[in-house]
Amino acid sequence: MTLILGLSAYYHDSAATLIQDGEILCAFQEERFSRIKQDKRFPYHAIKACLNHADITIKDLDGICYYEDPELKYDRIITTFRRNRLKGAGVFAKEIQQYRKNRKILKTINQELQQHFGEFDTKITCAEHHQSHAASAYYPSPFSSSAVLCVDGVGEWATISAWHGKGIELEPLWSIDFPDSLGLLYSAFTYFCGFKVDSGEYKLMGLAPYGEPVYAEAIHREIISVADDGSFSLNRDYFDYEVGTQMTSPAFDKLFGGPRRKPETEITQREMDLAASVQVVTEDVLFKLVERLQRETGERNLCLAGGVALNCVANGNLLQKGPFSNLFIQPASGDSGCSLGAAYVEHFRTNPDAKKFASPEDLSMDAMQGSYLGNAYGTAEIRTQLEELGATFEVLGETELVARTTEALSSDKVVGWFQGRMEFGPRALGGRSILGNPRSRDMQRNMNLKIKNRESFRPFAPAILAEQADNWFELDAISPYMLIVANLRQDRRLITATNERRTGLDKVNEARAEIPAVVHVDYSARVQTVDGKQNPIFRKLIEAFYQETDCPILINTSFNVRGEPIVESPMDAFTCFMRTEMDCLVVGSLFLEKTKQAAWVEDSDWRKQYELD
Repeated sequence: MTLILGLSAYYHDSAATLIQDGEILCAFQEERFSRIKQDKRFPYHAIKACLNHADITIKDLDGICYYEDPELKYDRIITTFRRNRLKGAGVFAKEIQQYRKNRKILKTINQELQQHFGEFDTKITCAEHHQSHAASAYYPSPFSSSAVLCVDGVGEWATISAWHGKGIELEPLWSIDFPDSLGLLYSAFTYFCGFKVDSGEYKLMGLAPYGEPVYAEAIHREIISVADDGSFSLNRDYFDYEVGTQMTSPAFDKLFGGPRRKPETEITQREMDLAASVQVVTEDVLFKLVERLQRETGERNLCLAGGVALNCVANGNLLQKGPFSNLFIQPASGDSGCSLGAAYVEHFRTNPDAKKFASPEDLSMDAMQGSYLGNAYGTAEIRTQLEELGATFEVLGETELVARTTEALSSDKVVGWFQGRMEFGPRALGGRSILGNPRSRDMQRNMNLKIKNRESFRPFAPAILAEQADNWFELDAISPYMLIVANLRQDRRLITATNERRTGLDKVNEARAEIPAVVHVDYSARVQTVDGKQNPIFRKLIEAFYQETDCPILINTSFNVRGEPIVESPMDAFTCFMRTEMDCLVVGSLFLEKTKQAAWVEDSDWRKQYELD
């Protein structure tokens, strides 16, 4: 038996993954325990959760692998400052000690592990950043061979890398290096439109359908030069991210008619059009890259990873119009997923006779286990935590639990849903979800403003019975990880004169379909197909809702509010429930109604007694 621990840490999205003989045992993001969104600190809680899950100690590990190469990263940073000379001198002088410290990250990790978990002899190794991304996508995919494309902001040097996976071999083909970065281009527009880099890209993607790509020509003319094979270069005059403190330069402001939108101020048509424009440009580059990759590898299968792989609009178009027949996207495509990739790299590096997971006869079966790789809580533990918080609940059998939840949903109530193991990655997939009725005309705005505390234009995802997907959407593939956008079928649309009169964010409350709460203004939706193989009770709930309403779909959004990570524990779930206008909460076999709860008084110390350290 071989146990490998993979780690990502210190930049953003710290995480830990444990694999045994090539099988994923568990994977955790530090933010879920610390309650600090995108926590980048040493993933102590995540590592401890891995060890507890497997009932092992640090001494039982056969390998520990970090997700990138600190020396290569240091080389990129130093080279970049030398290239920019005086422009970056101030920042370099201020940050040089931190850069040198980061160069010794493997030593730091060893010290942290020794301090928290005791002495051990296992050597800590590292993979390269994009190697970790590529491994995280290819090795758990159902393919025995595949092309692999990784697209993010930047790793050590690479911002885009292409790979060819055959069996356990993962061969690097080519890369595009910093400062030319498609991910940073998208992040620059995220920043300019007033959203937070490394988290607001979802908002920019959601805003794009409200606009028109009127700036796409200017972006191609002034900012990015793209060759026929997808290789490109960015005009650095428009950016400040190399050695500065901002993403864009004054030239960017001038090109797009004024300074960036200040966060939390009104979103104007300019921001909508900028979002639409950079989305078009991003997809243009991606299409050229995947066409090149298909020509070079001759593969029918494509795996994607890296932050840009979370652009589900682009993914949907690649699947529908691209040259590959089959697509697998790592559900934890960001840096948290690199902890999984690093573990795989070390596993196959030290076990050359190991076999890769593959399911060529059933492409719906991958090794990610539905991405349900976190903790599960039993009824006794759930009761203990909720009783400590003064909750009032009923304990129900599964049949009654599903029936009561269905009744609440069909009555337009909003339900917090906490079942089984926690998801790994940014998407809630029916383990830690907030659910609602997609047929309700006002549900999108109400859930955004009253539950999620976020912008009203943000769309929600439909979780649909897998066999019903093509009856509602233009989708002939599975989408279990909510990473593909598909259009609503024409016969499901409601075309009215109102649709043509309204502009901008006034479109939010239009009745565009029988399921308006999960259909965006362009009739698109970020679809999750549910087959029940990994989360049977979630499947049963959708089936019961279908029987009750003739609609095989539920709204599925992550169980959190703006600025907070997805809930991890029953106490997290109850606190989020009480802080918002959710109507009901289901935690395992416990059913709670808001009207039966005592008045909520926030206790800033309530969580300390449950911390892992």
